[in-house]
Amino acid sequence: MKVVVLGAGIIGVTSAWYLMKAGHEVIVVDRQEGPALETSYANAGEVSFGYCSPWAAPGIPQKAIKWLMMEHAPLILRPKLDRAMLSWLTKMLANCTAGAYARNKSRMLRLSDYSRVSLAELRRDTNIAYDQRMQGTLQLFRSQAQLDASAKDVKALAADGIPYEVLDREGCIRAEPALAHARDKIVGGLQTPQDETGDCFKFANALAEIVASRGVDFRWGRTVRRLLVEGGRAVGVATDAGDIRADAVVVAMGSYSPVLVRPLGIKLPVYPVKGYSLTIPIVDETRAPESTVMDETYKIAITRLGTRIRVGGMAEISGFTNDRSERRRRTLEHSVTDLFPGGDIARADFWSGLRPMTPDGTPVIGPTKVKGLFLNTGHGTLGWTMSSGSGRLLADLVSGATPDIDARDLSVARYG
Repeated sequence: MKVVVLGAGIIGVTSAWYLMKAGHEVIVVDRQEGPALETSYANAGEVSFGYCSPWAAPGIPQKAIKWLMMEHAPLILRPKLDRAMLSWLTKMLANCTAGAYARNKSRMLRLSDYSRVSLAELRRDTNIAYDQRMQGTLQLFRSQAQLDASAKDVKALAADGIPYEVLDREGCIRAEPALAHARDKIVGGLQTPQDETGDCFKFANALAEIVASRGVDFRWGRTVRRLLVEGGRAVGVATDAGDIRADAVVVAMGSYSPVLVRPLGIKLPVYPVKGYSLTIPIVDETRAPESTVMDETYKIAITRLGTRIRVGGMAEISGFTNDRSERRRRTLEHSVTDLFPGGDIARADFWSGLRPMTPDGTPVIGPTKVKGLFLNTGHGTLGWTMSSGSGRLLADLVSGATPDIDARDLSVARYG
C-alpha cells in the first residue's frame, strides 16, 4: 500500500520505519524543514519504560491546588475561554480515581514494555547512536510521604512484571554517586533498572536518514490543509503544495491532530500541555547524573546525555502558546542545581514544546471510523519512551496484521 504519514516528530519517523519494514510505500509530510523540530526537539531525554504513569491519579485535584501556590510549581494553569481546554480538564479529573489510574497505568506499561523490546530490536537492526545509556531511572523522593505514596506504583509495576527496586537514601547514592552532596535532601527512591536515556532529536534524525536511504519520501516544508475522503474512506491529504493521494493516512501530528480530524466527526481529546527544558554543558562530572533522576517534588527529569545534562519537566496548561517563561526556567535551574550542580547554567539552552496529552494519559493508536485513516498521537510526556512500540503497533494495524500486544483499548473508540 501507499501510506502517507502526517508529522515527522519521533512518532511519525518511527511509524515510517515500521511501515517501510512492512513493505509499504511511505510518504512523510511535515511543515518543518527536518525531523523532530517541534515537541521532539529537546525533551527530557528519558526513555522510561518503568517510570510510566498517568498524570490523572488519586489525590491530584488536591495536589494541584497546592502546586498552583508553589514558587516552583510542577503544574501551571493559565485558564482561558477555550472549550477544548475545559472539556479536557473535565475528562482528566474524571480519571483521578483509583480504578481509572490502575487501568490507565496498566495500558501504559503494556505499551511501554513493548516499546522497550522494539527499541532494542531497532538498535540491533540499525546500529543507531544517540547518546544512549542503559542505566535505569531513579524516581527521587525528598519526603517520607512521597516514598509512602509510591506504593501504588510499586503495585502496578509488580502486577505487570516490570523490574523495580525501592531504595533508601544510601541506595540512591549508590545508584547516582553525585547525590552524595545532597544526602540530607532525600529520603529514598524507586529505581526501574530497564529504563534508558538518549537524545530523541539525534535518534529521530538518524532514523529518518536511514529510512530515506531505503525509499521513504519526506516532503518537507508542507502545511497540511485537510484530509481527503471519498466514499467514507481516506484517500490522501491536501497540502499547500498540492494533494497527495494514498491508500491509507496516518495522523501523527501531536497536539494538532484533533483539529485535522474534527471535520470528519472524530472527537479526539488530545490537548497541548507545555513542557520546558534546559540543556546544560557538564563542567564537573562528579556532580552530574549517570542516568535519569526524576525529582518527584517538582516533577522534573534530570538526564545525562553524553557531555550534557538535560533538565525537563512541568505541565503548563495554556493552550497553543509556546512562549518561554523565565519563571519556569528558574524552576528547572533550582531542581538541577540543588541535586546536580555539575553543569554550566550560564551556557544552558532554554526550550519549550507542546506535548499532546490525553485525559487518561494513554496515547491514541489505531483505526478510526473513517476507513484507511489511522491515529498515532496523544503520547504526552512519553512519546520518546513509547515511540518504537507505537510505530510497530501502528504498522501492524495498517497492514491488517495481528499485533503482538492487545491494542483494542488504545484506539480513539475508547472515548465513545
